[in-house]
Amino acid sequence: MQAVLALEDGTLYHGRAFGGGGETWGEVVFNTGMTGYEGVLTDPSYCGQIVVMTYPLVGNYGINAEDFESKGSFLRGFIVREHCTSPSNWRAAGTLAEFLANEGVIGLSGIDTRALTRRLRSKGTMRGIISTEHLEPEYLVEKARSCPDFSAQDFIPQVSTGAVLRYEGNGPVVAVIDLGAKQNIVRCLLRRGCRVVVFPHNCTPADVLSVNPDGIMISNGPGDPVRAVDAINAVRTLAGERPVFGICLGHQILALSLGARTYKLKFGHRGANHPVKDLVRNKVYISSHNHGFAVEEGSLAGTGLVVTHRNLNDDTVEGIRHQHLPVVGIQYHPEASPGPQDSEYLFDDFMALMRGEGK
Repeated sequence: MQAVLALEDGTLYHGRAFGGGGETWGEVVFNTGMTGYEGVLTDPSYCGQIVVMTYPLVGNYGINAEDFESKGSFLRGFIVREHCTSPSNWRAAGTLAEFLANEGVIGLSGIDTRALTRRLRSKGTMRGIISTEHLEPEYLVEKARSCPDFSAQDFIPQVSTGAVLRYEGNGPVVAVIDLGAKQNIVRCLLRRGCRVVVFPHNCTPADVLSVNPDGIMISNGPGDPVRAVDAINAVRTLAGERPVFGICLGHQILALSLGARTYKLKFGHRGANHPVKDLVRNKVYISSHNHGFAVEEGSLAGTGLVVTHRNLNDDTVEGIRHQHLPVVGIQYHPEASPGPQDSEYLFDDFMALMRGEGK
C-alpha cells in the first residue's frame, strides 16, 4: 500500500505501508539505536509517538516475545528506510510486519529516514500523521497541525498496570510505582533477590507503605512529567519515608516533587549510544536513552538536590541525588533493553542505599 507521512511544518514523505493500515497521528521522534528494535517497539515510554529508526535496515532478526519490554506495542507508528521481510534468526517467531499488523501499528518504509531525522534535529520534534487512506497533501498537513499537542495529553493511564503485581524473592521489598515500567527494571531487581510489588500509577502513599517496602522505585513512562500529578504528590510524601530511586520519567517526577522544574528538549534523547559522565565515579558510560524532557539544572537550588550525572552531548542533567535524604534519580535507562548494560551498577547502588550504606 502507498502511504504518506505529513509533518505539521508541511513536509511530506511518500513510501509504502507495512504491518497495519489506515491513519495514525502522533509526535514524530527518532531513535539512533543500531539494534534493539523489539525493545523500542514494546517500550511503554513511546506511547503516543511515531518512531523513526535511523539505522537503515530493521527487522533482520525478526520478532521474539522473550525480548519484549511490555505486553505489546504502544507506538502510533514505526518508520524505517527498509524493513526486512525474511529475517534470519533461530529465535525469531515472526516478522516485523506480522508483529505490527497484530498490534494495529502502521509501519512506513521506503522513505529517506536520514533526511527526516535531519529535519527533526533542525526543527525539533513535530506532530505528524501517517495515512494509507488519504494521500492529499493539504488534508494531511492540516490534520497534522490540528492534532493535540503532545504535552497536553496524559498517556500514563494507558500503560500503567491496573492492579497490584507481586514478584517473589528472598531479599528486600521494593515497591515500584508503574508509570509505564519496562519489564527489565523488574528483572534487574529480581536478579538481586528483591521481592517486588508493582503499584498502579495512581496509588497513594498509604498503598505503597502498606507493604512495608525497604525501597521505592519510580519507573519510566510516557509524556510530559508535569501531567503525572498523582505520582508527583505521592513521591513528595514518600521521599522522606524510604529510599527512593527514580528512572527516566521517575527521575523527572522525583525532581518535580522536591521543587525543581522540567522542560521539553528540542528533539530528545533516544538511542543506545549516548555518553554520560558519572561525576561521582569520574567515569563515562555509553547508555540507553528514551526521553523528551529533562530536569532544569538552574531549578535545583534550594531543593537539596545535586547533579551526579551529565550528558556529554548537550550537558543536560542525567542524574541527581539528595544531599540529606536517601533519594536518587537517573534520567537514562540503567536496565538497558535495548542498549549497553554498563550502567546496571546503579541498581547495586540502590541496593546499598536500602541497606543504609550511602546516600
